[in-house]
Amino acid sequence: MNWTTPADVLAEVRRLWDRGDLLRALLSPSNSWPLRLTLRRPTASDLSGRFDAVRQWSQALATTPHVRIEWSEWNHRVQGRQRLPAEVWIDSPDEAIAWLGEQEAAARFGALAASLRGPYAPIREWLVEAPHDALGVVDAWERLLGVVAWMLEHPRPAVYLRHVDVPGVDTKFIEAHSRVLSAMLDRALPADAIDHEARGVAQFRRRYGFAEPPRLVRFRALDRNLGMLPGVVGMSDLTMDAASFAALQLPVERVIIVENETSFLALPAIPRAIGLFGAGYGWETLAGADWLARCRVQYWGDLDTHGFAILHQLRARLPHVASVLMDRETLLAHRLFWGVEAKPVRHDLAHLTPDEAAVYDDLRLDRYQSGVRLEQERIGFRWVERRLTGKR
Repeated sequence: MNWTTPADVLAEVRRLWDRGDLLRALLSPSNSWPLRLTLRRPTASDLSGRFDAVRQWSQALATTPHVRIEWSEWNHRVQGRQRLPAEVWIDSPDEAIAWLGEQEAAARFGALAASLRGPYAPIREWLVEAPHDALGVVDAWERLLGVVAWMLEHPRPAVYLRHVDVPGVDTKFIEAHSRVLSAMLDRALPADAIDHEARGVAQFRRRYGFAEPPRLVRFRALDRNLGMLPGVVGMSDLTMDAASFAALQLPVERVIIVENETSFLALPAIPRAIGLFGAGYGWETLAGADWLARCRVQYWGDLDTHGFAILHQLRARLPHVASVLMDRETLLAHRLFWGVEAKPVRHDLAHLTPDEAAVYDDLRLDRYQSGVRLEQERIGFRWVERRLTGKR
């Protein structure tokens, strides 16, 4: 027996609420109301064989609150003339909300919508699109509108989030509500106040013109006699912002970029060279360091598909970079230390040399075993030292 029950009808109305359709209907009346709900009815054979069950089903629907039943009459050869539910309707969003007991939430939503006047009026579009998201920030609503007002007065402010001067708002508040604020600011701000190329929560600052924390570069001297900076001596380990790094004039001929911190710290002594702690897939920090073009630049990453993908990306920015310790000989000499790469890269990488591409193909095509990975810190130090220094 698959007849629609009052619980089925209520579940259908609950789905309308969960999808936001009922709240949306409060702001955007449509021709879909009154709304006919799904009704699975008994058949003529049910009326003959299950008459009592059909009668109980009919009575249960008839006493269901907040819905309107349209009836039809059946002339049955055994049971005679019978009056049964033919359609179930709910006449308005208010009736549906009352049945669900969500009047308080609907009233809060109405208050949010009523607050969006004047410069805030465009934000109503977001309420229609994501009504439950708006309800989820009802306690922070006034502060969120305060941030929107501040941004309307200070478009693309070029200051840190800490400088936003709104009562009850601090950096953590903005960061915690950045997704909702993005939805609101995208509607309220003029188009030229938004960097439409910057997307996602991680690029909130860039999208709306806030200052971002400086990107940092960490590097260390591999030559004790290398004069790095005034007052800095020995094989120093330094960190500075990318702009300062780009402006350096170092007497170096060789730069070795390393992904693993332990390997970075253990790089051997090499004349007129520095080691640079890598940044995975992010190479923006090196974008302005034009002096790298006159250096011999080497990249040492993990011997796995992601290591080659990072090399591919780096070479798009520094075409002359060469790989080191990412060859087949190194891979095969360290079989005992192979691990498993959980999610290998499989696509073609255009910026690899033929030798690099051959090793990359071995890895991505599982020619040795599935997901081979040799982490750089697992390569024997004497092997590393010989390759980097040329000493035997």
